[in-house]
Amino acid sequence: MSSGETACHCYNRGCGKQFNPDKNNDGDCIYHPGEPVFHDAYKGWSCCNKKCTDFTEFLNIKGCTKGPHSNIKPPEPEKRVIDKSEADKVVTVNVQPLKERAALERPPFDSPQVTLTPTVSSSLLQQIEGLTSQPVEVNTDTKVSIGESCKNNSCKATYQGSTSDEEDCKHHPGVPIFHEGLKYWSCCQKKTTDFSVFLEQTGCSSGKHVWINKISKKTIQCRLDWHQTGSFVVVSIYAKKYQPSQSSIKLNPIRLSIDLFFLEENSRYVNDLELRGIVNVAESSVSMLPTKVEIKLKKAEPGSWSKLDFPRPSTVTADSNTTKDDDSISAKVEAVDLDDI
Repeated sequence: MSSGETACHCYNRGCGKQFNPDKNNDGDCIYHPGEPVFHDAYKGWSCCNKKCTDFTEFLNIKGCTKGPHSNIKPPEPEKRVIDKSEADKVVTVNVQPLKERAALERPPFDSPQVTLTPTVSSSLLQQIEGLTSQPVEVNTDTKVSIGESCKNNSCKATYQGSTSDEEDCKHHPGVPIFHEGLKYWSCCQKKTTDFSVFLEQTGCSSGKHVWINKISKKTIQCRLDWHQTGSFVVVSIYAKKYQPSQSSIKLNPIRLSIDLFFLEENSRYVNDLELRGIVNVAESSVSMLPTKVEIKLKKAEPGSWSKLDFPRPSTVTADSNTTKDDDSISAKVEAVDLDDI
């Protein structure tokens, strides 16, 4: 604006420029006709729903409407009238203290557990690819019962006698993966969104049936750490090169059982914990990552845990934590699909 011209300040929101009232045309001003809105750390305008969290960015949000400049201040929002006669009034609110609220009843420690289906990292699968194991002693005197199911993933054969040992076993040597609605095996990548179709996928490898699980009796120690938020307790077991398909995380509202198998060493990490608080099993989850197993436990009631677990008189060993039929990965995926929870 040249010297000598009358300058006025535009009070349209989002503009703030100087203008000459004699040369004020429709469309010269770009502004926000609405009100500024501040809610839950967001800052924006009611007229265009443009939001941001940074105040400087909010001030620089370009107007959504064009029109002439205006040197008339917009009316101030009406202030709420405070009745001073009520200033000394005491308002009593009956809030039951947290410590007096009825606590959830703790179920028995031996209540049935759910085997959580893990989210398996592709990096972990690459890490363990090609690993071979040391020989494991198997009790050859163990008698296989008629009707015993094959322990290989997706094989539906049952033991009908010695002739069953000569059959070809079609199975998946990999682990099941559920990601963004897709369900597939890591070994063949045949993806589907239908859970029943996934369960019926024919194995991509051939081999011998496995009627008896090989259980390692050698145990190792892994570092366990935990932290909590208002809603979750997160347990981390730091481990590398463990086999997701032969590991399991079991849970009931007060009990967490961890069993990790390490193929190279034919060893296991086993831990059986009685949790300090009560958890919601359906809203808990587990992630198997290259450097750790992360178990996210949903608190069933508010409050902070002073410790993760109660000390127990004895710990579970690999010998007593035998792998049953329903612990095979095929049984796990048939039991629960966490994508749909």
